[in-house]
Amino acid sequence: MEGMQPTNVQPEGQTQKKDENTIYIGKKGVMSYVLAVVTQFNNGAKEVCVKARGKVISRAVDVAEIVRNRFITDVKPKEIRIGTEEMQSEDGSVSKVSLIEITLARG
Repeated sequence: MEGMQPTNVQPEGQTQKKDENTIYIGKKGVMSYVLAVVTQFNNGAKEVCVKARGKVISRAVDVAEIVRNRFITDVKPKEIRIGTEEMQSEDGSVSKVSLIEITLARG
């Protein structure tokens, strides 16, 4: 997926959530992202959005479940959005990549 850029990042008519309360899942260990989510909640955030694409979607689900089952038990999933993005590589070919956005809310 290296060198690929999304062709349609934000659908028209939708507002973007605050980036400061968004955790983008990548290749780090699960606990790094769990710590980031817990830190956001401890800093007063009412909602945190966990976003992932492709092969790391399962890692995003793991992060959400670990946060709500082991660290902050009053956090519940508020919204789960799934979809597909078209990614264009440097050579011009287009491929589709699955995505997930899990919004966790406190209380």
